[in-house]
Amino acid sequence: MSEPATPLLEIKDLHTRFHTLDGTVNAVDGVDFDVYQGETLGLVGESGCGKSVTALSILQLLRCPPAEIQGRILFEGNNLLDLDREGIRKIRGNEISMIFQEPMTSLNPVLRIGEQIAEAAKIHKRMTRQEAWRWAVEMLRMVQIPGPGSRSKQYPHKFSGGMRQRAMIAMALSCNPRLILADEPSTALDVTIQAQIMSLMQKLKEEFNSAIVLITHDLGIIAEMVSRVVVMYAGKVVEEAPVKELFKDPRHPYTQGLLGSIPVIGRKEQTGRRLQEIPGIVPSPMETPLGCRFHPRCHKVMNRCQEQEPPMIHLAEHRRVSCLLEA
Repeated sequence: MSEPATPLLEIKDLHTRFHTLDGTVNAVDGVDFDVYQGETLGLVGESGCGKSVTALSILQLLRCPPAEIQGRILFEGNNLLDLDREGIRKIRGNEISMIFQEPMTSLNPVLRIGEQIAEAAKIHKRMTRQEAWRWAVEMLRMVQIPGPGSRSKQYPHKFSGGMRQRAMIAMALSCNPRLILADEPSTALDVTIQAQIMSLMQKLKEEFNSAIVLITHDLGIIAEMVSRVVVMYAGKVVEEAPVKELFKDPRHPYTQGLLGSIPVIGRKEQTGRRLQEIPGIVPSPMETPLGCRFHPRCHKVMNRCQEQEPPMIHLAEHRRVSCLLEA
Protein backbone atom coordinates (compact mmCIF):
# COMPACT_ATOMS: atom_id res chain seq x y z
CA MET A 1 0.00 0.00 0.00
CA SER A 2 1.21 3.51 -0.80
CA GLU A 3 1.79 5.99 1.99
CA PRO A 4 -0.97 8.60 2.47
CA ALA A 5 -0.10 11.99 0.99
CA THR A 6 1.35 14.55 3.39
CA PRO A 7 -0.67 17.78 3.50
CA LEU A 8 0.98 20.87 2.05
CA LEU A 9 -0.86 22.98 4.63
CA GLU A 10 -2.25 21.84 7.98
CA ILE A 11 -4.43 24.16 10.06
CA LYS A 12 -4.74 22.86 13.61
CA ASP A 13 -6.93 24.41 16.32
CA LEU A 14 -6.61 27.90 14.84
CA HIS A 15 -7.95 30.75 17.00
CA THR A 16 -7.94 34.37 15.86
CA ARG A 17 -9.14 37.01 18.31
CA PHE A 18 -9.43 40.76 18.12
CA HIS A 19 -9.23 42.62 21.42
CA THR A 20 -11.33 45.77 21.20
CA LEU A 21 -12.67 48.34 23.65
CA ASP A 22 -16.06 46.60 23.46
CA GLY A 23 -14.65 43.17 24.22
CA THR A 24 -12.95 40.20 22.55
CA VAL A 25 -14.04 39.19 19.04
CA ASN A 26 -13.54 35.44 18.46
CA ALA A 27 -13.46 35.59 14.65
CA VAL A 28 -11.93 32.12 14.20
CA ASP A 29 -12.51 29.62 16.98
CA GLY A 30 -10.72 26.27 16.73
CA VAL A 31 -10.57 25.70 12.97
CA ASP A 32 -8.89 22.57 11.52
CA PHE A 33 -8.38 21.54 7.91
CA ASP A 34 -5.69 20.29 5.51
CA VAL A 35 -4.74 21.26 1.96
CA TYR A 36 -2.86 18.91 -0.37
CA GLN A 37 -0.49 19.75 -3.22
CA GLY A 38 -2.31 20.32 -6.51
CA GLU A 39 -5.86 20.32 -5.09
CA THR A 40 -8.47 23.06 -4.90
CA LEU A 41 -10.18 23.26 -1.51
CA GLY A 42 -13.37 25.28 -1.14
CA LEU A 43 -14.01 27.30 2.02
CA VAL A 44 -17.67 28.32 2.14
CA GLY A 45 -20.16 30.03 4.43
CA GLU A 46 -22.08 33.27 4.83
CA SER A 47 -20.36 36.61 5.32
CA GLY A 48 -19.09 36.86 8.89
CA CYS A 49 -18.31 33.14 9.27
CA GLY A 50 -14.54 33.70 9.52
CA LYS A 51 -13.43 32.55 6.05
CA SER A 52 -11.37 35.61 5.11
CA VAL A 53 -9.91 35.97 8.61
CA THR A 54 -8.73 32.35 8.39
CA ALA A 55 -6.86 33.11 5.14
CA LEU A 56 -5.39 36.34 6.49
CA SER A 57 -4.28 34.50 9.62
CA ILE A 58 -2.28 32.01 7.53
CA LEU A 59 -0.12 34.83 6.14
CA GLN A 60 -0.35 36.90 9.35
CA LEU A 61 -1.77 39.86 7.47
CA LEU A 62 -3.85 40.95 10.46
CA ARG A 63 -2.66 43.84 12.60
CA CYS A 64 -1.06 42.66 15.86
CA PRO A 65 -2.24 43.93 18.24
CA PRO A 66 -5.24 43.84 18.39
CA ALA A 67 -5.20 40.52 16.48
CA GLU A 68 -4.09 37.45 18.45
CA ILE A 69 -3.44 34.24 16.48
CA GLN A 70 -3.01 30.91 18.27
CA GLY A 71 -2.80 27.30 17.15
CA ARG A 72 -0.62 25.73 14.47
CA ILE A 73 -0.35 26.62 10.79
CA LEU A 74 1.97 23.99 9.34
CA PHE A 75 3.26 24.70 5.83
CA GLU A 76 5.42 21.84 4.57
CA GLY A 77 5.76 20.80 8.21
CA ASN A 78 6.92 24.17 9.54
CA ASN A 79 4.71 26.22 11.86
CA LEU A 80 4.29 29.65 10.29
CA LEU A 81 3.32 31.10 13.67
CA ASP A 82 6.86 30.37 14.92
CA LEU A 83 8.43 32.58 12.25
CA ASP A 84 9.58 36.12 12.94
CA ARG A 85 8.60 39.05 10.72
CA GLU A 86 11.44 38.45 8.26
CA GLY A 87 10.68 34.72 8.08
CA ILE A 88 7.01 35.20 7.19
CA ARG A 89 7.94 37.87 4.61
CA LYS A 90 10.01 35.24 2.78
CA ILE A 91 6.91 33.05 2.58
CA ARG A 92 4.40 35.73 1.52
CA GLY A 93 4.16 36.18 -2.22
CA ASN A 94 6.80 33.49 -2.76
CA GLU A 95 5.64 30.14 -1.34
CA ILE A 96 2.10 31.32 -0.49
CA SER A 97 0.27 34.06 -2.38
CA MET A 98 -3.12 35.68 -1.90
CA ILE A 99 -5.65 36.97 -4.41
CA PHE A 100 -7.75 39.57 -2.62
CA GLN A 101 -11.48 40.14 -2.96
CA GLU A 102 -11.36 43.68 -4.40
CA PRO A 103 -8.34 44.37 -6.63
CA MET A 104 -8.98 48.11 -6.83
CA THR A 105 -8.28 48.44 -3.09
CA SER A 106 -5.40 45.93 -3.20
CA LEU A 107 -3.45 47.40 -6.12
CA ASN A 108 -1.37 50.51 -5.46
CA PRO A 109 -3.03 53.31 -7.47
CA VAL A 110 0.22 55.29 -7.94
CA LEU A 111 2.37 52.43 -9.24
CA ARG A 112 2.20 50.99 -12.74
CA ILE A 113 0.84 47.46 -13.04
CA GLY A 114 4.17 46.12 -14.29
CA GLU A 115 6.02 47.57 -11.31
CA GLN A 116 3.66 45.88 -8.87
CA ILE A 117 4.03 42.46 -10.52
CA ALA A 118 7.81 42.84 -10.86
CA GLU A 119 8.31 43.73 -7.19
CA ALA A 120 7.85 40.16 -5.90
CA ALA A 121 10.20 38.79 -8.59
CA LYS A 122 12.90 41.27 -7.59
CA ILE A 123 12.58 40.44 -3.89
CA HIS A 124 12.12 36.66 -3.98
CA LYS A 125 13.72 35.61 -7.28
CA ARG A 126 16.68 38.01 -7.07
CA MET A 127 15.97 39.33 -10.57
CA THR A 128 17.37 42.59 -11.85
CA ARG A 129 14.95 45.42 -12.55
CA GLN A 130 15.02 44.70 -16.29
CA GLU A 131 14.56 40.94 -15.81
CA ALA A 132 11.68 41.48 -13.38
CA TRP A 133 9.96 43.88 -15.81
CA ARG A 134 10.22 41.38 -18.66
CA TRP A 135 8.84 38.71 -16.34
CA ALA A 136 5.92 40.99 -15.38
CA VAL A 137 5.06 41.45 -19.07
CA GLU A 138 5.21 37.69 -19.55
CA MET A 139 2.90 37.14 -16.57
CA LEU A 140 0.38 39.60 -18.03
CA ARG A 141 0.54 37.65 -21.28
CA MET A 142 0.01 34.42 -19.37
CA VAL A 143 -3.20 35.74 -17.77
CA GLN A 144 -4.43 36.73 -21.24
CA ILE A 145 -4.28 40.52 -21.00
CA PRO A 146 -4.06 41.89 -24.56
CA GLY A 147 -1.08 44.10 -25.39
CA PRO A 148 0.81 43.14 -22.20
CA GLY A 149 3.83 45.31 -23.07
CA SER A 150 1.84 48.55 -23.22
CA ARG A 151 -0.59 47.51 -20.50
CA SER A 152 2.25 46.89 -18.05
CA LYS A 153 3.03 50.64 -18.17
CA GLN A 154 -0.51 51.66 -17.21
CA TYR A 155 -1.97 52.39 -13.78
CA PRO A 156 -4.75 50.33 -12.16
CA HIS A 157 -7.51 52.86 -12.90
CA LYS A 158 -6.92 52.26 -16.62
CA PHE A 159 -7.87 48.59 -16.24
CA SER A 160 -11.41 47.18 -16.23
CA GLY A 161 -12.57 45.09 -13.26
CA GLY A 162 -11.81 41.82 -15.04
CA MET A 163 -8.38 43.02 -16.14
CA ARG A 164 -7.53 44.18 -12.60
CA GLN A 165 -8.44 40.74 -11.32
CA ARG A 166 -6.22 39.16 -13.97
CA ALA A 167 -3.40 41.49 -12.90
CA MET A 168 -3.92 40.33 -9.28
CA ILE A 169 -3.66 36.72 -10.43
CA ALA A 170 -0.47 37.58 -12.32
CA MET A 171 0.97 39.10 -9.13
CA ALA A 172 -0.03 36.05 -7.09
CA LEU A 173 1.60 33.65 -9.58
CA SER A 174 4.71 35.70 -10.31
CA CYS A 175 6.90 33.56 -8.03
CA ASN A 176 5.27 30.18 -8.83
CA PRO A 177 3.80 29.73 -5.31
CA ARG A 178 2.99 26.31 -3.87
CA LEU A 179 -0.28 27.62 -2.36
CA ILE A 180 -2.72 30.32 -3.48
CA LEU A 181 -5.35 31.79 -1.14
CA ALA A 182 -8.15 33.18 -3.33
CA ASP A 183 -10.61 35.32 -1.36
CA GLU A 184 -13.81 35.78 -3.39
CA PRO A 185 -11.77 36.33 -6.57
CA SER A 186 -14.80 36.92 -8.81
CA THR A 187 -17.34 38.61 -6.52
CA ALA A 188 -17.38 42.04 -8.17
CA LEU A 189 -17.38 40.71 -11.75
CA ASP A 190 -20.22 39.97 -14.12
CA VAL A 191 -21.09 36.34 -14.83
CA THR A 192 -19.20 36.09 -18.13
CA ILE A 193 -15.99 37.52 -16.67
CA GLN A 194 -16.42 35.32 -13.57
CA ALA A 195 -16.38 32.22 -15.76
CA GLN A 196 -13.25 33.44 -17.58
CA ILE A 197 -11.41 34.17 -14.31
CA MET A 198 -12.32 30.78 -12.81
CA SER A 199 -11.27 28.97 -15.98
CA LEU A 200 -7.99 30.90 -16.01
CA MET A 201 -7.25 30.06 -12.36
CA GLN A 202 -7.92 26.37 -12.99
CA LYS A 203 -5.64 26.35 -16.04
CA LEU A 204 -2.79 28.13 -14.24
CA LYS A 205 -3.17 25.92 -11.15
CA GLU A 206 -2.65 22.83 -13.30
CA GLU A 207 0.28 24.43 -15.12
CA PHE A 208 2.09 25.38 -11.90
CA ASN A 209 0.78 22.40 -9.83
CA SER A 210 -0.23 24.84 -7.12
CA ALA A 211 -2.85 24.22 -4.45
CA ILE A 212 -5.72 26.68 -4.09
CA VAL A 213 -7.90 27.55 -1.13
CA LEU A 214 -10.94 29.11 -2.78
CA ILE A 215 -12.99 31.25 -0.40
CA THR A 216 -16.48 31.97 -1.67
CA HIS A 217 -20.18 31.96 -0.86
CA ASP A 218 -21.04 30.99 -4.46
CA LEU A 219 -21.88 27.28 -4.41
CA GLY A 220 -22.09 27.23 -8.20
CA ILE A 221 -18.38 28.08 -8.37
CA ILE A 222 -17.69 25.49 -5.67
CA ALA A 223 -19.43 22.79 -7.72
CA GLU A 224 -17.30 23.59 -10.77
CA MET A 225 -13.90 24.34 -9.25
CA VAL A 226 -13.11 22.35 -6.10
CA SER A 227 -12.56 18.74 -5.12
CA ARG A 228 -13.25 19.11 -1.40
CA VAL A 229 -15.31 21.57 0.66
CA VAL A 230 -14.97 22.91 4.20
CA VAL A 231 -18.13 24.63 5.50
CA MET A 232 -17.69 27.29 8.19
CA TYR A 233 -20.25 28.86 10.48
CA ALA A 234 -19.65 31.46 13.22
CA GLY A 235 -15.89 30.87 13.29
CA LYS A 236 -16.04 27.06 13.31
CA VAL A 237 -15.90 24.23 10.79
CA VAL A 238 -19.28 22.50 10.76
CA GLU A 239 -18.80 20.09 7.85
CA GLU A 240 -16.17 18.80 5.45
CA ALA A 241 -16.75 16.53 2.47
CA PRO A 242 -15.67 15.79 -1.10
CA VAL A 243 -17.67 18.14 -3.29
CA LYS A 244 -19.84 15.48 -4.93
CA GLU A 245 -20.74 13.95 -1.57
CA LEU A 246 -21.55 17.34 -0.09
CA PHE A 247 -24.03 18.20 -2.84
CA LYS A 248 -25.53 14.70 -2.87
CA ASP A 249 -25.79 14.17 0.89
CA PRO A 250 -25.20 17.27 3.09
CA ARG A 251 -25.22 16.19 6.74
CA HIS A 252 -25.24 19.46 8.69
CA PRO A 253 -28.52 21.47 8.76
CA TYR A 254 -26.55 24.61 7.88
CA THR A 255 -25.08 22.99 4.77
CA GLN A 256 -28.54 21.72 3.87
CA GLY A 257 -29.86 25.27 4.20
CA LEU A 258 -27.11 26.70 1.99
CA LEU A 259 -27.77 24.14 -0.73
CA GLY A 260 -31.53 24.55 -0.40
CA SER A 261 -31.26 28.28 -1.00
CA ILE A 262 -29.71 27.86 -4.47
CA PRO A 263 -32.24 28.84 -7.18
CA VAL A 264 -32.91 26.01 -9.63
CA ILE A 265 -35.03 26.52 -12.73
CA GLY A 266 -38.24 24.53 -12.38
CA ARG A 267 -37.75 23.78 -8.68
CA LYS A 268 -41.20 25.01 -7.63
CA GLU A 269 -42.89 22.99 -10.35
CA GLN A 270 -40.89 19.90 -9.45
CA THR A 271 -41.32 19.99 -5.68
CA GLY A 272 -44.29 22.25 -5.05
CA ARG A 273 -42.23 24.23 -2.53
CA ARG A 274 -40.85 27.74 -2.49
CA LEU A 275 -37.14 28.49 -2.48
CA GLN A 276 -35.74 27.73 0.99
CA GLU A 277 -34.12 30.31 3.20
CA ILE A 278 -32.14 30.20 6.44
CA PRO A 279 -33.90 32.43 8.98
CA GLY A 280 -31.94 34.97 11.01
CA ILE A 281 -28.32 36.06 10.61
CA VAL A 282 -24.87 34.84 11.61
CA PRO A 283 -24.36 35.66 15.31
CA SER A 284 -21.87 38.30 16.39
CA PRO A 285 -18.46 36.76 17.20
CA MET A 286 -18.67 38.66 20.50
CA GLU A 287 -21.97 37.04 21.46
CA THR A 288 -22.03 33.46 20.17
CA PRO A 289 -24.91 31.27 21.45
CA LEU A 290 -24.31 28.54 24.00
CA GLY A 291 -24.31 24.99 22.73
CA CYS A 292 -24.47 24.63 18.97
CA ARG A 293 -23.91 28.05 17.41
CA PHE A 294 -26.40 27.30 14.64
CA HIS A 295 -29.26 26.24 16.92
CA PRO A 296 -31.18 29.59 16.87
CA ARG A 297 -31.55 29.23 13.08
CA CYS A 298 -31.81 25.44 12.79
CA HIS A 299 -35.04 23.77 11.69
CA LYS A 300 -33.94 20.50 13.33
CA VAL A 301 -33.00 21.97 16.71
CA MET A 302 -33.31 19.77 19.82
CA ASN A 303 -33.29 20.81 23.48
CA ARG A 304 -29.73 19.61 24.02
CA CYS A 305 -28.51 21.68 21.06
CA GLN A 306 -29.03 24.78 23.23
CA GLU A 307 -26.71 23.50 25.97
CA GLN A 308 -24.22 21.03 24.49
CA GLU A 309 -21.56 22.00 21.95
CA PRO A 310 -21.55 19.34 19.22
CA PRO A 311 -18.40 17.25 18.77
CA MET A 312 -16.75 16.79 15.39
CA ILE A 313 -17.88 13.38 14.09
CA HIS A 314 -15.53 11.71 11.57
CA LEU A 315 -17.66 9.70 9.15
CA ALA A 316 -14.98 8.75 6.60
CA GLU A 317 -11.75 10.10 5.14
CA HIS A 318 -12.24 13.84 4.52
CA ARG A 319 -15.88 13.42 5.64
CA ARG A 320 -16.82 14.95 9.01
CA VAL A 321 -19.65 16.92 10.55
CA SER A 322 -20.18 18.81 13.80
CA CYS A 323 -23.82 18.08 14.71
CA LEU A 324 -25.59 16.35 17.60
CA LEU A 325 -27.90 14.64 15.09
CA GLU A 326 -24.90 12.51 14.09
CA ALA A 327 -23.65 11.86 17.63
